[in-house]
Amino acid sequence: MIPQTQRAVQLVGPDQLILNESKPVPSPGPFQILAKIEVCGLCFSDLKLLKQFNGHVRKTEVVAGIDPNALREIPSYVPGDKPTVPGHETVVHVVAVGDKVQKAEVGGRYLVQTDYRWLPTKSSASAFGYNFEGALQEYVLMDERAIVAPDGESMLIPVPEDLSASSIALCEPWACVEDAYVDKQRRTLRDGDIVYRGANADEVEQLFAKLPANGLIVICQGGKKFGRPVTVPVGRFHYGAIRMIGTTGDNVEDALAAIPPTAEIRPNDKINVIGAGGPMGTMHVIRDLCQGVPGVTVYGGDLSDERLAMLNKLAGPVAARNQLTLRTYNPTKDKLTEKFDYIVLMAPVPALVVQAVTDAAPRGIINIFAGIPADKTAAIDLDAYIQKQLYFIGTSGSTLDDLKAVLKKVVSRQLDTDLSVAAVSGLDGAIDGIRAVEKNLLPGKILVYPEKKGLKLTPLGDQRWNIEAEKKLLAAS
Repeated sequence: MIPQTQRAVQLVGPDQLILNESKPVPSPGPFQILAKIEVCGLCFSDLKLLKQFNGHVRKTEVVAGIDPNALREIPSYVPGDKPTVPGHETVVHVVAVGDKVQKAEVGGRYLVQTDYRWLPTKSSASAFGYNFEGALQEYVLMDERAIVAPDGESMLIPVPEDLSASSIALCEPWACVEDAYVDKQRRTLRDGDIVYRGANADEVEQLFAKLPANGLIVICQGGKKFGRPVTVPVGRFHYGAIRMIGTTGDNVEDALAAIPPTAEIRPNDKINVIGAGGPMGTMHVIRDLCQGVPGVTVYGGDLSDERLAMLNKLAGPVAARNQLTLRTYNPTKDKLTEKFDYIVLMAPVPALVVQAVTDAAPRGIINIFAGIPADKTAAIDLDAYIQKQLYFIGTSGSTLDDLKAVLKKVVSRQLDTDLSVAAVSGLDGAIDGIRAVEKNLLPGKILVYPEKKGLKLTPLGDQRWNIEAEKKLLAAS
């Protein structure tokens, strides 16, 4: 029986979270789906919404892609200063549908894809858990007019019943990791790109302001040197998807040929994951060890010895099973002298981008995974960047294809997403969980089970999370 009210974590203003004990459970309209939340993972991205609230680019109003009258009929559409329910890493069971719903069935179990890229906001795109209510509640309402893409694909992906809810929900953050590697790179010029010949640092610094989102700048030095660090908008590689390549000579085609076809790791790459002990860093390490790419060596760096111990515990057996090498290190104690073919940056710190240019081997890829704010810059040794033909890449979010790819790995047991679980909670401990993410208190993911009333934030310690542990938790009174 569907209750009239429910418990929900709501964000009601900047940095203002409340646990609402009596939020109404809406009845679905003709195009709408009411689903019960099985579990919701907490994400570092939730903190950006927490701090910015109505200033977040995904919390603003939808400007295209749907009839405005339809939006007014969706009670879970909450742009601007309306309270929202955060949480976007989830799996749900559908409990009721309207008579015009075509893509979901009562009783169906679904993984939720959260990015609604065909529903743009002024500066970004709409998303579940932002301008549409998310999963930190017992029930959520969705509308097919919003969650079905123009090509007919629904953002509700059917999933089997024999997998843990946690392993399915965690496909979403793992899909963001997947997207960071499979993202295809454009190796040709198009309108809006910039070709610069020469080595005047002042000129190049001014050109970045003219480079649009998704634009490419090609620098042909023609044998000259910049002679000083060049200020580069490093935040825009993640949030604006700009790209930069160069050559020490004059031939544009030589520069374009150095662009990798994707951001994927390559055979025998020496990979350095900086910030590897955090939840997302752990995912990168495990993903690279499970990818089936031969000969790779993965270095995992973190400032916390406790996190490194947990990383070794989780990822060490994966490396051994796949006959690969994992080396963990604390940069305050262990000084590395190696040059790396692939560097992944898990902290949004511009200085790490500067250092990565120094530490990269020729043709190295520097993956700016952490979301450095789009307005942040760094003074880069562009002479070294171009001489070594390095390549910055950054991605934000994931696509439906990424989510399906990760789900396929989970179903086939190629990937165990539950390896990244560090703590569980009910809604009673969800706010404490968000604060724990904010303060980096735990080395892995926190999962919230809305139906478990009274369950506070509970770190797992040495306990391994899996479907048996989940069943035991849900069966307990």
